[in-house]
Amino acid sequence: MLAATLIWTGEFDEGERWLQRTRQALQTDTGPDITLLLHQTAGLLHAGRGRHHEALEEFGAAEYRGSQLADSQALATRTTRWLPATQARIGMTGEARALLAALEDDLANSGEIRNARAVIFLAEGNPAAALAAVADVLDGTAPVLGDVTVMEAHLLAGLAHRQLGDQRAASQAAERALALAEPDRLVLPFAMTGSRELLEALPRHQTAHGALLADILDVLHGSSPAAKEQSPSPPTEELSPGELRVLRYLPTNLSRPEIASELSVSLNTVGTHLRSIYAKLQVRDRSSAVQRARELRLLAASRTR
Repeated sequence: MLAATLIWTGEFDEGERWLQRTRQALQTDTGPDITLLLHQTAGLLHAGRGRHHEALEEFGAAEYRGSQLADSQALATRTTRWLPATQARIGMTGEARALLAALEDDLANSGEIRNARAVIFLAEGNPAAALAAVADVLDGTAPVLGDVTVMEAHLLAGLAHRQLGDQRAASQAAERALALAEPDRLVLPFAMTGSRELLEALPRHQTAHGALLADILDVLHGSSPAAKEQSPSPPTEELSPGELRVLRYLPTNLSRPEIASELSVSLNTVGTHLRSIYAKLQVRDRSSAVQRARELRLLAASRTR
């Protein structure tokens, strides 16, 4: 569960380390329910990193384990949602449709499966049908397992609107997804749905979730937050001049590519500086880095751009 929590919040490297510990524990305890969760969580990790073939293998293993268990409807629904969506993302839309066609009506009408159907339509280049697929999720009439399903539906709607050329509606959908993600600072749904360009097009001055948006984009650009808890102690090593220059842009809503452009450096340089800043300040994400830097008087208390 710790591994899953870390993965949902975008801390993929730390989540992977806890998955490895789980695998070691399973050498002595091979409970089928835990094994199912292990495969599901590993599938989420791969999907978040864009490794869809590996994700498909893990979700397939989880689906098989679920079929061997009684009273596993909730777990099965999650796996059945992720499996066809992953198939569609690697071009296996026929296989994905066949899987959905075999579902019982109650499951087929759930919000999770409606979202999976939308992913298939998007992969087939039919954004209007994708919007129709998630309509009942967005208006609250389709049964869902939780807010993550609604968040995912907003992102899929945003991607569909973007394909249709309606940037205003796409930005509104992205903003609604960010609002749902804010309480738990969830990152994974944005990574799994391939929403990087959707978020990059969101006007920075119009979002009410600037810090979260910046954190998500950092992860989607490959800069996974350092998995360290904030500490009141000073940094063990001073920030370099280059790191300080990057730090001064963190209170803004600029993305990593935009910071790189402002500083006339490469995107890789900005990513390297960010990882070092997080490690030295002993924080996990961009917003925490800003708060910690202000406590240490490395930034003005209300610096804006």
